[in-house]
Amino acid sequence: MPDQRVCFVLQVRPEAVEEYRARHAAVWSEMRAALARAGWRNYSIFLRDDGMMIGYVETDDFAAAQARMRETEVNARWQAEMAPLFASLGAAQPDQAVTPIPEIFHLD
Repeated sequence: MPDQRVCFVLQVRPEAVEEYRARHAAVWSEMRAALARAGWRNYSIFLRDDGMMIGYVETDDFAAAQARMRETEVNARWQAEMAPLFASLGAAQPDQAVTPIPEIFHLD
């Protein structure tokens, strides 16, 4: 199966943008390692000043990669720490609120 390119959008609370940036400037090494083991490759996060966050990742199977991350203790800690920074999550953790945006064009 070819790599999946996955893009998603979440909303960081505008008053939490600088905190979100600071936390991602120092992502825990154990979190980075867990993402790699779970199959997340070429993962990028983009953040506008108004809190619009865009994520992009390449993986063999996004649903499986998400499931592998949910099984890790480090992800549970990370999601719990990050959840208060997001708007409109309801009871979900940030990683559970991710809905991929359909890709309609790719220039290879």
